[in-house]
Amino acid sequence: MTTLVFGHKSPDTDSTGSPVIWAWYLNEIKGEKAEAVFLGEPNTEAAFVLEKWSCPKPRIVTEFDAGQKVVIVDTNNPAELPANINDLDITAIIDHHKLVGGLETSGPIDITIRPLACTATIMVDLMGDDADKMPDWVKGMVLSCILSDTLEFRSPTTTDVDRALAEKLVGELNLDMAAYASEMFEAKSDVAAFSDAELIRMDSKEYTVGTTALRVSVLETTAPKLILDRKDSLMAAMPAVAAEDGANEVLLFVVDILNEEATLLVPNDTVKQIAEASFGCTVTGDTVVLAGVMSRKKQIMPNLKA
Repeated sequence: MTTLVFGHKSPDTDSTGSPVIWAWYLNEIKGEKAEAVFLGEPNTEAAFVLEKWSCPKPRIVTEFDAGQKVVIVDTNNPAELPANINDLDITAIIDHHKLVGGLETSGPIDITIRPLACTATIMVDLMGDDADKMPDWVKGMVLSCILSDTLEFRSPTTTDVDRALAEKLVGELNLDMAAYASEMFEAKSDVAAFSDAELIRMDSKEYTVGTTALRVSVLETTAPKLILDRKDSLMAAMPAVAAEDGANEVLLFVVDILNEEATLLVPNDTVKQIAEASFGCTVTGDTVVLAGVMSRKKQIMPNLKA
């Protein structure tokens, strides 16, 4: 049986690149039949990266047969995975997020969860000396994952391990790191074709604070004005998105990569209370700027309070 490798439902660059990287490793190095698949449409940056490295976009799969062999990467959260995930034959998990719980397996499996900036960095370490066999397109995917998840080392999630690997790969690929990162971020910032609901869900995770169910969404961009100009329509779309997704509120953070700050949209008193309790700020309008806030994983989610 072919092992399917996938990340979470809203594929960013790491959840796009990591399935492709690990499927290559299983196929070409381990001699195991594997296929990378996506649970949703990749975002604009991830789509750019696939094209840049001439990597055909894997097919999107939303329904899986019970007993299907799978490897889960870049998440361990059942809410971000297929509804019948516990009916599948999970053979491995490779991730860099906190352990959420709720997954069940039919037997012991390989689990690697490390506090590194991106899943692709962990994968290269797991490959050991076999990582030297990566073709340029795989190296390019790994580099892209690191640059995306670290925001070119601006994010507090960045580790020395991630940085060293990225610098090694840039040298081997003969790339200008800053120029390539700028290309990636420009692609990420191109959101004109997306509806308000699509933007809210583009890079989004479910999270509960007390009894309040939240959809915590992040839009990382080098052109925040393009998104903030749509502030009114985005906030108008939030109640419907929350209702459809079983949440009470949407928290939408527009991360300004270059100025290293985030703007939180504040559509109502509930979000205002959460913002002030979580970030020690004073909200006077329908937005609040949070200086230095770049990472949902380290600076947003851990601080959320009702």
